[in-house]
Amino acid sequence: MAFAQTHSVALQGAVGHLIDVQADVSQGVVGTTLVGRADASLNEGRDRVRMAITNSGLEWPATRRITVLLAPADLPKAGTHYDLAIAVAVLAAADAVPARALARTALIGELSLDGGLRPVLGVLPMVLAASRRGVDRVVVPEPHVAEASLVPGIEVIGPRSLAQTVAMLRGDLPPEAPPVPELSRGSYLRWRGAARLDEVDMADLVGLDEAKFAVEVAAAGGHHLLLTGAKGCGKTSLAERIPGILPDLDTDEAIELTTLHSLAGSLDPTGGLIRRPPYSAPHHDASKASLVGGGSGRVRPGQVSMAHGGVLFLDEFALFRTDVIDALREPLENGDITIARGEEVVTLPARAMVVLASNPCPCGNAGARVGRPCECRPMEIREYNRRVRGPISDRIDITRVLQPPSPQHYDDFTGRDATARIRAKVTAARAVQAERYAGRDWRLNGQAPGAELRDRWPLTLDGAHQVNLAVLAGQLSRRGAVRVHRLAWTVADLLGVERPGVPEVMTALDLRLGRSLPESLMRRWAA
Repeated sequence: MAFAQTHSVALQGAVGHLIDVQADVSQGVVGTTLVGRADASLNEGRDRVRMAITNSGLEWPATRRITVLLAPADLPKAGTHYDLAIAVAVLAAADAVPARALARTALIGELSLDGGLRPVLGVLPMVLAASRRGVDRVVVPEPHVAEASLVPGIEVIGPRSLAQTVAMLRGDLPPEAPPVPELSRGSYLRWRGAARLDEVDMADLVGLDEAKFAVEVAAAGGHHLLLTGAKGCGKTSLAERIPGILPDLDTDEAIELTTLHSLAGSLDPTGGLIRRPPYSAPHHDASKASLVGGGSGRVRPGQVSMAHGGVLFLDEFALFRTDVIDALREPLENGDITIARGEEVVTLPARAMVVLASNPCPCGNAGARVGRPCECRPMEIREYNRRVRGPISDRIDITRVLQPPSPQHYDDFTGRDATARIRAKVTAARAVQAERYAGRDWRLNGQAPGAELRDRWPLTLDGAHQVNLAVLAGQLSRRGAVRVHRLAWTVADLLGVERPGVPEVMTALDLRLGRSLPESLMRRWAA
């Protein structure tokens, strides 16, 4: 047989495309030609494949002309994971592998010169894409078997070498081979929720009732949050406890998040789907590419995508670089991030709950009850706070100014606002939203389009009037009015109100504008 076809997968961000890997071995000028818009690493695969076949004790058709097509030919191809599919296609075209064994089968893996298989990034989204295109069986390097098995209804084969792969396809007993070296995955444990985050509780924080209510509203509706206050007032402690009050991710969300971690190489292959909301807290010196994604070669997810479905905490936000701050506009507004480089345009999900924290001044002492007084000049304070204002602040739903707790707060400590209690209320509110938005592309109030809210879930007339008054008074932009509308629905869901009216709208305005909350509301919340 002079022609054979196998399958592999091309990735564009988190989206996979099934690729036909076709090989033709025929008479002609001796040589190997690879066509189908292959990048440099893929073109180098011709030599890797040839040496892997030879060193595996198999016969390379050295006296024939070999042409390999990666179809569709107009789709750019990149990466080393095509090696295994190319090698098997060439062997099948040379009658070394039965063609019938390749039906509805995709092959993924890089080859070393001795014929061993090496792991690659992004196996989970590749297998997902192959399964959706009718592939019944995938062949992946042995360390990726657990990861590929996360996709239901597909047979997974995990050889260690090309020789083992060929033997399995022939139905022979596979030869012995050394173990495949595992992919370097870095400190993936921090993405799955560091142990210390499971050990902290909202009950540890005293004197922050208004801030706790604001966090509860933000968690229930998926709203972005800005915390300001003097250093030591509890901003970081409050943010670290937010993942604990979030419910587990549903299956669709867990698959999205696990896929992103697979692309980044930070997935623990033995841990299954990531069910707990992640928590990411990058340093303020982080680069734009590390935060929103990019990098050299294949686009990798940034931390805003790695925190998808969880919490992205940006402490000392005013110290982040200007290009990083500007790049956050898209994920804050749309819940995704688009990275365009030359011919490559990649869109990655980034529906993280963004929590910003900032001091009131560069030294952080303004408003502090203890310690040295603020020594910053007015011009320094204005420049410092300018970075937190403007387009970014308009995309933040809730603003809270935290005050350090006074001594009587510790005397009144009862521990009633425990994480488990708040998580139960957040879970109940999200269940109400899931029922309301069933069959739509969004799940939470914080993600609902403004036009849909106005048409299908409007405020009461009196409530809408309060929002319009705030817009006319210059307290809200039109974007801010939409966010108040979303917040009002979340407050109503938490308090068990069927439709938000004036009380819920006024609470939403207080949360949006950073005003103190009424005592009557706080008593009702604490009951």
